[in-house]
Amino acid sequence: MNTAPFTQLQVFLVVARLSSFSGAARELGVSTAAVSHSVRQLEEQLRVVLLTRTTRSVALTDAGRRLVETAGPAMGQAIAALGEVAAQPGETVGRVRLSVPRAAVPYIITPVVPTFRARHPRIEVEVVIEERFVDIVAEGYDAGVRLSEAIERDMVQVRLTGEFRFVVVGAPSYLERHRTPQRPEDLLKHECITFRMRSTGALYAWELERGRRNWRVPVRGGVVSNDSHLTLDLAEQGLGLAYAMEPLVAERLRTRRLVRVLEAYAPTVPGFFLYYPSRAQRSAPLRLFVEAARELALKAV
Repeated sequence: MNTAPFTQLQVFLVVARLSSFSGAARELGVSTAAVSHSVRQLEEQLRVVLLTRTTRSVALTDAGRRLVETAGPAMGQAIAALGEVAAQPGETVGRVRLSVPRAAVPYIITPVVPTFRARHPRIEVEVVIEERFVDIVAEGYDAGVRLSEAIERDMVQVRLTGEFRFVVVGAPSYLERHRTPQRPEDLLKHECITFRMRSTGALYAWELERGRRNWRVPVRGGVVSNDSHLTLDLAEQGLGLAYAMEPLVAERLRTRRLVRVLEAYAPTVPGFFLYYPSRAQRSAPLRLFVEAARELALKAV
């Protein structure tokens, strides 16, 4: 079998990452027809179907997914190697693409990226803010940021924060109108501003713990959102109780716009970590970014 052309493979990987022929065309600066032709040529040479296409969606076949998982990292390393060759002595050229939840931005974007860019002006940093769980290898990311328990075990993890708690909070105005909950079960009688998981579409059950006992409370209320900042804004207006990372709500707690309830049941988590596949360590831009994250992120917390 002939080796698939480098350009056609690169086009396919962009289509797979964006799940869109038109989006890939815009990113690559070519026509949609040219993108479709490149992918079709690649499929003909490999004698497999890599993508299923409908008028509304583009999805990977099993063969396409295997190609992304194996060729994607190698392609990234090849492009990075070409950039390194073109760089001046001692200079690193390339890109670091990150998947980051909004709540983690203060720990990775604000303290790390400005200093990193000042040190390495020819390394581009692309940050995609998203709450869903992402397969960073399949979707073309160099690294991601998540809570430790949400990271696959075969990934390298770099600590960005110390441990922190998740707390239930409410506005004083809400608590004046309703009895303050004393036990996790009491939440079922309260108006709770619920969070819908983008990855599954399910409503998140609030997790509480005390000693060795754990609760997952299927709270309900009249408002559902997939944005943690919005849930806190609404809780502050007295619409109901909310559940949040304690650092995210620290200023509202300090000014008593919100107060903690059920504090004795607040669970502690290990914190946020930068994670990436072990084989990606050969990428010079990522290696430099990891070094900066190790140095700067924990200082900012």
